[in-house]
Amino acid sequence: MGDRTVSAGRGTACDPSQPDAPIEFNDDPAQSYENLTSTVKSFAAGDFSRLTLMLKAYNESDPNGWKRFDDDAVLDVDYVGVPAPPTSPGVLSGEISSCETDAGDPAVLSDPTPTFSAVAQTLAGGESEANLRTRFYVQKKNSDNTWSVVTEPVRPVSPGYTGDGKKVDVSSPVTLADGGTYRMAVFTRSYYNSGNSYLESHSTVTTKGWCYFKVDTTAPKAPVITFGTPYSACTANDCPPAGGPGVKGTFTFAPASGDTSTVVGYRYKLSSSASWSPTVSGTTVQKAIAPDLAGTQVLQVRALDNVGSGRWGAIASVKFNVQEGQGATGRWHFNDSAVGSGETLAADSTTTAGTRHPATLYTTGAGWSGWGRRGSSDRSLWLNDTSDTTRQSGYAATTSAAVNTQSSYTVSAWAYLTENTEYRAVLSQTGTDHSGFVLYWSAGVKRWVFRFDWTDSTGTRRYVTKNASAEGPALKVWTHVAAVYDADDKNIQLYVNGRAQGSPVAVPAGGEKQTPDGTLQFGRASYVYGDYTQYWKGRIDEVAVFQEALTPAAVATEARLLDATDTTTATEMVAAWNPEGASGTTLVDTVTGYGRSLTLTGGASLDGKAIVLDGTDAATTTVGPVVDDTGSFTVTTEVELDQAALNAKGTGFIGQVLGQRTADGSAWGLWYETTGTETRFDDDNPYEVPVGFWRFGRLGPDGFTAVDSDNAAVVGSRVRLTGVYDAQAGTIALYLDSTQNDTDTPYTAVLGSGELAAGKGFVDSAWGHYLPGRISDIRIWTGAAADGTQLDTMIGG
Repeated sequence: MGDRTVSAGRGTACDPSQPDAPIEFNDDPAQSYENLTSTVKSFAAGDFSRLTLMLKAYNESDPNGWKRFDDDAVLDVDYVGVPAPPTSPGVLSGEISSCETDAGDPAVLSDPTPTFSAVAQTLAGGESEANLRTRFYVQKKNSDNTWSVVTEPVRPVSPGYTGDGKKVDVSSPVTLADGGTYRMAVFTRSYYNSGNSYLESHSTVTTKGWCYFKVDTTAPKAPVITFGTPYSACTANDCPPAGGPGVKGTFTFAPASGDTSTVVGYRYKLSSSASWSPTVSGTTVQKAIAPDLAGTQVLQVRALDNVGSGRWGAIASVKFNVQEGQGATGRWHFNDSAVGSGETLAADSTTTAGTRHPATLYTTGAGWSGWGRRGSSDRSLWLNDTSDTTRQSGYAATTSAAVNTQSSYTVSAWAYLTENTEYRAVLSQTGTDHSGFVLYWSAGVKRWVFRFDWTDSTGTRRYVTKNASAEGPALKVWTHVAAVYDADDKNIQLYVNGRAQGSPVAVPAGGEKQTPDGTLQFGRASYVYGDYTQYWKGRIDEVAVFQEALTPAAVATEARLLDATDTTTATEMVAAWNPEGASGTTLVDTVTGYGRSLTLTGGASLDGKAIVLDGTDAATTTVGPVVDDTGSFTVTTEVELDQAALNAKGTGFIGQVLGQRTADGSAWGLWYETTGTETRFDDDNPYEVPVGFWRFGRLGPDGFTAVDSDNAAVVGSRVRLTGVYDAQAGTIALYLDSTQNDTDTPYTAVLGSGELAAGKGFVDSAWGHYLPGRISDIRIWTGAAADGTQLDTMIGG
């Protein structure tokens, strides 16, 4: 970038009477590709994370170049933190703010001057210097179902500001009408120009939805919540942990003291729950509630009276602390020694009390693989992954039971399957005559299956199975599978990629008396005593067993595979293609060891720096899938759009940068869409440039299910795009460089089994959407980057 068009500058013919003035830089029409204003706008919009500015004379060797400046020249840049929608919006209910997003079921308040609350936020990069205020926007519902503004206070009041991530509370400046229904949204404002100007974010409606509430002073008051065992209420100075995830606690709900309402029932929810429980009938009731997660939990309860069809009252809130679960009683990373070292023992690395259960590798069909789920420095268990049929009996096993199958338990593992025409067992535990449970791939139903076996009192062998996903697993991708047996509720549940597959399946009476426990088997199972089958073909990693029935949230955490600090997720790069210095018709992955090659088709070419695409029939593909689309993944690439070719395609054009296909369309993709044009001038001559946006998600016959870039796509310059799918949260995110655009967006994954393609998209069972431009540095990881900071590390920013 080198803009040279200036105003108020002085040349060689200096006029002493000219007043002092700063030099102002103006965009040079002849340099539209590197203009200062558009570049700084792109930087502020998050299209890239670093911008270096330098001030220099036209000729640095001429001593007159800096002569007319007063003392030293100074480059002055004012940076304004770009505001983001506030977080944690709500209306105070007791000690906790609540945001009910269901218009048909608003929060009920007894106070006509409630307290509104939210946490001010900025986008990444503006946190430390931003001067922020929050604007609360409250509307009242009219009799004709329209909405009118009743108050919109801005806090803190001038001249004060708050910082990024700071909570702001404000009592309603107006008294709200009894019986009225209201809704609230909140905005963040970032002030500059000595407080005379500000930028305002989108509202919390875009991220969470409206917060609905109703003022009703005659409805039931906030009920009284009494603790039984094992939990106790947090106080101002103490919040003792007790119980654990999945450990039920006893709570009693009763009407508030002096409440004249006739209470007939209650509903409750924990902070980890998205919806209220079914109604619990009674005036005073006792309920056993099992929290999903460890740490501080908030229990909210509201009462129902018998007026008319019943009125829900104000919400009572209490905090209590859930103790950490006991953790895995067995964990195998298979990272004990280097590949090919000849070692045959995999350590059980758990730190909980009890006997350790190292696993021994057996036969020549078992060994260590350099492809581990935690990345390039990791290892995994390799089993029978060869065409040599004499080596199809490799497995690993402990010497004693790793989990007591007559009590609640959970087993989990990362599985990488390379052949699926036969049944393949990931984990099983041997009994006196057969495996007590088997977690396996079924060649019969083409699904993951958890099989729970036992022998009844008559000696007859019984079993119950739980089919997992609606679709079977793809080959040569990492998938997390887990199975839970709940001895209290007497049911089993199977999870794939941290998500429950249907509802729990009941274990019939007598099923709780399983076959006595034997050894834990990695990669095989037994259905007849002494006869093993279903040998795994591929890799297994990060196996864990728990002597408890993990909650859905705990299984999701296990599938997320956090690092030792619990702040970032473990990711493994499974594909990398860099066209730097490349030529020919193929581009080989020489980085990851997975060795996939991209094949150029149509008019695609390599120019030593990028894959060049003509937008007509040029593309490049590799055999897929590269990742399990129903599991977490991160995909990044750099793309430069061809302005002239986009102009020719016109408004409404959609091109795919990169994506993986299903049978009838893209499972996911990074996309560009032209939404209009913009007139610019070159020496007073107008010309049109395309205006469009980046998207990450799926394009179907009816349009996009995607997350969008905040600003128009930069045309003619290289841009880094990154898409992240978080399977455990069920959301997608789009990053430009390492800055997140838009917000995490709910997304339903579709399993893909077809090609990974760059430069074209598969929609409505046909290839098309050819993108004109240049693509470089394609990388794909199993695992979702936790945030922009981790992403910056992953892409080497």
